[in-house]
Amino acid sequence: METINWQTFKEILIANPTLQLQFQYAEDKWVDATYHITEIKQAPITSVDCGGVMNAWTEIIIQLYEPQNQQQLRAMEVNKALDIINVVERALPLNPLGIVKIEFGNSAFDTRQLLPNAFTIDGDNLIVDLKPDAVQCKAIGRGGSCGTPAAKPVIQLKNLATATACCEPGGGCC
Repeated sequence: METINWQTFKEILIANPTLQLQFQYAEDKWVDATYHITEIKQAPITSVDCGGVMNAWTEIIIQLYEPQNQQQLRAMEVNKALDIINVVERALPLNPLGIVKIEFGNSAFDTRQLLPNAFTIDGDNLIVDLKPDAVQCKAIGRGGSCGTPAAKPVIQLKNLATATACCEPGGGCC
């Protein structure tokens, strides 16, 4: 699955400032229109995979919250989301290449981080379709396997000593 970076995510929002920002987290399941963007987190990740290789990347996590007992017919406009982003970026410069994740959960859906999969304009709405992230094995992607280092090449050793050793006493090598 291809990931969306922060710069691309922002460019899509900037191109659609007057639309309503909607999030679909599963088939026919929508984040309620009352949602708030409660925080935006920047998480630098450093890991060592099962093949012993160090990896590093940054994630930009937008947290959505559905308040209880609020009534609202329409989701926030993209402009309002951009205002929140501007407040965050004045305090914390965000990595433009960071992978965007949307963190969401409610009483019917366990909190998790989802990836923006597709953006669709439908009437007055900019719809962000969310998909679960997939677990991957980086070692297998490099041709290795979990917990097993790559095979070391076999080196043929050669005996460099000759039948007539020159470094024996009286051999004339010293």
